[in-house]
Amino acid sequence: MKTFMNRITVLLVLLLLAALSACSPLETKKTAGPQVVASGADGSAIHYGVRGEGDVTLVFVHCWTCNHRFWDRQIEHFSRDYRVVWLDLAGHGESDSRRERYSMQAFGQDVASVVEAVGARRVILIGHSMGGPVSVEAAGLLGGKVLGVVGVDTFHTGFPYPQTETEIARMVKPFEENFPATTQHMIGTMFTPQSDPAVKDWVMTQFDGSKQALGVSAMYELLRWNAAGKLAQYKGPLRNINAAPTGKEQPRHPSVVLIPGVGHFVAQENPDAFNAALQKIVDGFVAR
Repeated sequence: MKTFMNRITVLLVLLLLAALSACSPLETKKTAGPQVVASGADGSAIHYGVRGEGDVTLVFVHCWTCNHRFWDRQIEHFSRDYRVVWLDLAGHGESDSRRERYSMQAFGQDVASVVEAVGARRVILIGHSMGGPVSVEAAGLLGGKVLGVVGVDTFHTGFPYPQTETEIARMVKPFEENFPATTQHMIGTMFTPQSDPAVKDWVMTQFDGSKQALGVSAMYELLRWNAAGKLAQYKGPLRNINAAPTGKEQPRHPSVVLIPGVGHFVAQENPDAFNAALQKIVDGFVAR
C-alpha cells in the first residue's frame, strides 16, 4: 500500500508540474531550439531557436549564404539579459526552401514569421551584411513591435553598389561562371592583414559554395534592393556598427559606430568590442 501511495504522489506532482508549464507560455520559449515555423512568404520551413528571457527580444539575422552560427558569441552574451532569437533564412543553414527568387522581401517574411511564432512584442533586429536589408524588410512587416534595426557593416559603408541592371549583371557574372571559387575569393578579401587566421579559416568554411542558385539569386536581389534606394524608404530607428580596417576611417553617417582593426566580419573578429557597441545601441532603443 505504501508503494502504491508513493506512486500516486509522484503522479500527482508530475501532473501539477505539467499544468503549471502549460499555463506559462514564456517558459516554453526559453529553449535554444531548434524549432520550425513555415515562412509566410511561401511555406519554407524556417529553423530558429530561442535563448534567455525578457521583455525585449533581440533577433539576429545572418549574412549571404551563411547561417546563424555566425552569431554564436552574441547569442551567448546577450541571452544573459534578453530573450535572443536566431534563425536560418530560407535555403540557408538548417532551413529548407520552396522559393526560386530569393528576394529581401521574402527573407524579411522569414524573420517576421519567426518573430510572430515566438510571440515577441518588443523587438530589436540585428542584421549583418545582407541581413541588414532583410531586417529592414522585416521591420516593415512587424510595424510597432520593432524598437529599432541595427545594421552590421551593411549601410553607410562606402561600398559602391551598382546602379543599373548592366552594372549589376557585370558584378554577378563571375558568380554565375564559377560560384565556389568566386565566393571564396570574395570572402578572402573581406579581412585585414592582421585578421586572426583561425577566425578567417572558420568563416571561409561556413559559406556554402554548393548553393549557386540561391547565392546568385540573392545577390541579384540584394544589389537591386540597394540600387532602388530601399533604405531611404525606411523611416524607423536605425543604428549601424561598421568595420574600420585601418583604424583611421571616419563614420560616414551619424548613426554609425566604427570598430577599428576588423574587416567585414565585425562581430566574429572582435566580439567583445562588437558586443559592447551593440549593448549601447540596445540601451538607447530600450530607453526610447
